[in-house]
Amino acid sequence: MPHHDFKPLSLMSAGAPGTNAGTEPWTPLPWADSPRYDARSVLPHWARLHAGHELPVPAEGSALAEGWALYHSGEFERAAAIGLLQGAEGMALANQATAIYANYLEPRESVRLAMFRQVIERAGAQADSEPDNCQALYWQSYALGRYSQGISVARALAQGLGSKLKGALERVIELQPRHADAHLALASFHAEVIDKVGALVGRMTYGVRSETSLELFERGLELHPHSAAGMMEYARAQLMLHGESRMGEATRLYEKAAALKPADARERLDVELARAGLRD
Repeated sequence: MPHHDFKPLSLMSAGAPGTNAGTEPWTPLPWADSPRYDARSVLPHWARLHAGHELPVPAEGSALAEGWALYHSGEFERAAAIGLLQGAEGMALANQATAIYANYLEPRESVRLAMFRQVIERAGAQADSEPDNCQALYWQSYALGRYSQGISVARALAQGLGSKLKGALERVIELQPRHADAHLALASFHAEVIDKVGALVGRMTYGVRSETSLELFERGLELHPHSAAGMMEYARAQLMLHGESRMGEATRLYEKAAALKPADARERLDVELARAGLRD
């Protein structure tokens, strides 16, 4: 069953032994039966696959379509490489593939943190030149959040990373009110800060509130009801904000996430993580 101190979303112990992100192949997806796509078949499923955020549909047969097909099939390293070759247009693909791989599959902590720093730098540079680029802002904040968890949330807050993350997510929601993933990420931020510094300090210093966290989770899951990751983060938040009294609700959310039929490799990772959480 999920418990109060379970780790943030990660399957970094899954798959092959640890690899070096700079010179060694990335750890492959550990399941051969995950959904597979190609540059043509990914397009009819685009709305479902990108329900967490709006993203323009790439041209059929384009390199970008091929890259996204590889991403959704779990070929994260190849997807990231193609994204980087497409310049600014492919940056969202490169950052998403790198961040998701690092979060779920890379087993070496130093490599994971280095990959998150890469995404923070790339997305940050793009956001500096394109201040209204929601994808750049979101993946910068995602990587900041996971990097902060890696170095400890308290340390990250002391370095000012929390305020940067919160501001980026609030800007995404302002620009794209139906960005479900941004709602869920901001909801998690509110809960995590309260868990680390307390409700009073959290509200006075960082502007976070438990009721805001819950409202953001509800809105995010309303926009993206198939988000297994969102359900698990909501479960974590319930326990962080209210303790063991919400164990039943947290378990229900995990059971719901574990029962979902994954539409792509990332969702398969989330579903497996939910199943693992229920076994613990």
